[in-house]
Amino acid sequence: MSTSTRPSDTAGKTGFQLPKWAGSFGFQIIAALIVGLGLGLLAKYTGSTKAAPNGLGATLQTIGSSYVSLLQTAVVPLIFTAVVSSISNLRQVSNAAKLAWNTLLWFAITSLIAVLIGIGLGVLLQPGANTGITEEAKYSGKSGDWWSFLIGLFPKNFLGLGATSTVAESGAVTTSVSFNVLQILVIAIAVGVAALKVGKAAEPFLALNASALAVIQKVLWWIIRIAPLGTVGLIGNAVAVYGWDTIGSLGKFTAAIYLGLALVLFVVYPVLVRTHGLSIKQYFSGVWPAVQLAFVSRSSVGTLPLTQRVTERSLGVPRGYASFAVPLGATTKMDGCAAIYPAIAAIFVAQFFGIQLDFSQYLLIALVSVLGSAATAGTTGAVVMLTLTLSTLGLPLAGVGLLLAIDPILDMGRTAVNVAGQALVPTIVAKRQGILDEALYNAPRNGTPFVDDSDAAAPSAGTPSDGTSTDTAPRELQDAKA
Repeated sequence: MSTSTRPSDTAGKTGFQLPKWAGSFGFQIIAALIVGLGLGLLAKYTGSTKAAPNGLGATLQTIGSSYVSLLQTAVVPLIFTAVVSSISNLRQVSNAAKLAWNTLLWFAITSLIAVLIGIGLGVLLQPGANTGITEEAKYSGKSGDWWSFLIGLFPKNFLGLGATSTVAESGAVTTSVSFNVLQILVIAIAVGVAALKVGKAAEPFLALNASALAVIQKVLWWIIRIAPLGTVGLIGNAVAVYGWDTIGSLGKFTAAIYLGLALVLFVVYPVLVRTHGLSIKQYFSGVWPAVQLAFVSRSSVGTLPLTQRVTERSLGVPRGYASFAVPLGATTKMDGCAAIYPAIAAIFVAQFFGIQLDFSQYLLIALVSVLGSAATAGTTGAVVMLTLTLSTLGLPLAGVGLLLAIDPILDMGRTAVNVAGQALVPTIVAKRQGILDEALYNAPRNGTPFVDDSDAAAPSAGTPSDGTSTDTAPRELQDAKA
């Protein structure tokens, strides 16, 4: 009966139409990368600089910074509501403690592998030898240390927020607000556990929290859908301000970092995926939207909403577990920033200043990388992690200044690897515990990591006790309707 209307429906579709793949999230990001690169080069060669940007440079800078601000604005409520909700969903799970332990264990295992690769490349490639740099750089930024990390665990207020004020020469006062992701995580875990202990009296609070999570994720969907626009600004500004020529005499160091990142992303992770009986192709096709956004935004925390979505909807990790493991990974799981980079950079600094490292110091590099990544949570991770490593080894902190010029270029690759690992570990642990939805993991990808729907955005009161969701039908993999 309905077949008679089909021809008229299709006959009405005339004129030029974009192919289906052109509307996919991944294609839009790649296209935005190309456009941003072209606009950035145009701005750079028309005289735009960091101190004095021209009209195009200022526009790219404003678009990029505004998009990152949008992402970061939603991070605090997302982490709080997601972690509280995940803890409440784990109340009937008999192996919740085992899941948490296995997550931390695999965080450590993958970080150890990454740092060993970094140490090996640093020793083999000698990136700090014969650089041609004779001018001693200085670094006056924030230094990482273990005592600051321990103090930072204790929130100064309920929201884990801090404010700093600066006074300009004109007398104008500017106040900026920042947040400590690790403190927010501590607060959320405490509130979630307290709600479980309270029991029935906490049910209205948990219901409100679940509703708030659904609303926040809807807003985040809108923000992530305009990621291609943010990509144009972020990449364009990076090229206009820094350009690829800033690599200069640090080319060997840059090559060593990206080689290490490539080995972890394209060798170590696929081996772990295959070892657990999963498809490498499905892993990369599932996680790639988050990796792309991480590359351009240079923020694991800013990419967190998309990382969590692809982990649940594409990789088949139960929502109750993913909403706990992924936010935890965004603060403590940094194979790029906290393992590969500090290992190679510390060896670079030692070689640059003519300092010989012994076996015990290499062991210290590995120890700091495995245990110290949490110390970088809520900060500019890689730089603080490097200062923590250097101070532990007794190496000169002035060496950090040598590497700041190319840090934005390195940070893109580091963050992409961070995010890929943050999605990998929950997938592996879920597979090992027998709770991975392999049908969803192996389902065809249709160009978008998730659909624009709110009914699946947050777990409901009827979520099964194993943390899985009942709404993981193939419709979640259909093209999104904006």
